[in-house]
Amino acid sequence: MITEWIDGFEIRAAVKNNSIVISANREGLLSLARHLTALAEGEPGDHIHYDEYNSLEEGSSEIIIEKKK
Repeated sequence: MITEWIDGFEIRAAVKNNSIVISANREGLLSLARHLTALAEGEPGDHIHYDEYNSLEEGSSEIIIEKKK
């Protein structure tokens, strides 16, 4: 699956008190919206993997979002 990013995106993910908190600027939220739309159009088992090494800010928790059947 091809994911497109909007220039200037910033996204951070953290686990706080058993809750997942995703914080993003406008460009980050629009990028996530595009990714989720692409995932929704994909096949079951398709997934998006975010971590601090490829998309999230340093120190962020890893996120994997998978499309179910």
